[in-house]
Order: sequence, then C-alpha cells, then structure tokens
Amino acid sequence: MWLNKLEEKFGRYAIPNLPMIIVAMYAVGYVLRLMIPGIGSLLTLNPFLILHGQVWRIVTFLLMGPDSSLIFIIFVLLFYYSLASSLEQVWGSFRFNMYYFIGVFGTILGAFLTYAVLYFAYGEITAASVSMDTFYLNMTLFLAYAMMFPDMRVYFYMIFPIRVKWLAVLDGIYLAYVFLTSGFTAAGISVKVSIVVALLNFLLFFFSMKRIRSRGAAFARNTVNRRRKKEFKTKTVPRSGRKKNGAMHECAVCHRTELDDPTLEFRYCSKCDGDYEYCQDHLFTHKHVKK
Repeated sequence: MWLNKLEEKFGRYAIPNLPMIIVAMYAVGYVLRLMIPGIGSLLTLNPFLILHGQVWRIVTFLLMGPDSSLIFIIFVLLFYYSLASSLEQVWGSFRFNMYYFIGVFGTILGAFLTYAVLYFAYGEITAASVSMDTFYLNMTLFLAYAMMFPDMRVYFYMIFPIRVKWLAVLDGIYLAYVFLTSGFTAAGISVKVSIVVALLNFLLFFFSMKRIRSRGAAFARNTVNRRRKKEFKTKTVPRSGRKKNGAMHECAVCHRTELDDPTLEFRYCSKCDGDYEYCQDHLFTHKHVKK
C-alpha cells in the first residue's frame, strides 16, 4: 500500500500529537478575533490577496476555526481533539499527518484553481471573492472517525446517546445540502470546491486503509486504561526482557521505548512469527514478520 511505502521512508518526520497542535491553533485564532475585531479578514485563504503580497494567508487560514460563543467553542474544540486523537492513535501519527496535510494542500490548490478559472472566465473582480478554510476538512474528519468507530456513542446534550454512524449520515446530508444550495457565485463555487476537495481526501484514505478499518472496531472495543497498562507492563517483562537503555518495551519499527515517550502504548502482534513488539503508531500498520 502506498501509505506503507511512504511511512517507511518518511515516517520519522511525522509530527506527534498533531490534534493538540491543530486545536491550539484554532484557540489562538479565536482569541485573536476576540481581542482584535476584524482581524479574521486578514487571515483567510484568499488567492487574490496572496498574489498581491499578503502571503501570510497561505498559513494563517489554519487559525480560522469555529466562530461562536466561548462555551460552544470550548465544547467543539474538546470534541474535535477527542476524535482526532483517537484517529491518530489507531492510524498512527504519520497517517493522521498525511490525512490532514493532504487535505490542507488540497484546499490551497483548490482555492488557486478556482481563482484561476474564475479569473479567466469572469475577470479579476469576481475571482477576488474566492476564499476557503478548513471547515469542510474537519467535517470529513468526523466521517473518518465514524468509518473507524461506527458503533461508538456520543451523548447529545450530555443526555441522549447517539451512535456515531448516524451522526455521520447527518454530516453527509448536510454536506450534500450545502453543496447543492451554495449557488454559483464566487463564494458559492468556493464552498463547492472546498467540499469536493475534502471528500476526495476522505475517499482517498477510506479506500487505502481497509485493513486498518477492520481493526479499528476491535481497538474501540478494547480501549486501554491505566490499570491495564500497568498489568501489561508487569506481565511482559519476563517475555520481552530488557531493551535498549534498560527499557521494558521497544517498538520493532521505530525503536522508540517508554523512556522516549512515557505516553506510548506497546503491544505484541499475534500475526508476527516471534515476539515482536510495536508502539501504538505501528501496531496496525507494520508489515508482519514471517519466518
């Protein structure tokens, strides 16, 4: 699989705990807009203004998260971090990095292509209205979460349990509705392109991670708590022996130990021939060792 080949070459460059960084950027963006009214108009992804010198927009649009009341923002960011970190734990840091950054690159590319088409078709005035953000990328991230954990439950208003797969259906209906009703103005076309780019990114990963999806459900049913982690460490010391620098666990792929990162989880693979131990980033993505 192409993701496996890329991870073998570039996996060491993955940014760990990317969900926390993304949520922190949205929080910074919200505080800036709260403290400096109107600054949001200086942060958006607008190809016309980027080509006219405001190059910072190609990065600062990543700060443009939800815009609502403080309580709602806190709820949304916590929810977003929860589902994104769950995906990172199952996919591994590299695959989550790829999903997010391919989506971001696709959004930037889609914005400039939309600008170019409108410029040559209608002129600079219409094309100047093209503007995009990561809103629809985040919505398809929820679709990816539902793909991995369809039977997980969230509590609507902290009371009513709803399975994630039904929320994903509503998510899909909403995206279809927005796509069909957004019109054909420059702003409307920008919305359509944003939705298409985000869905293409989702489908790319959906069809590329069939094996991981099948294991995601099992992972969801076996969420590891601290008690089981301590039991695991105790039980595996005789089996694994001591690793480098006196560590008890070492990933057979990236060779990280609990001394490198105390938050890492380690498991043995039942399909590998031998006692091969893997960290949470490579448990579901490594190549099985066969003698």
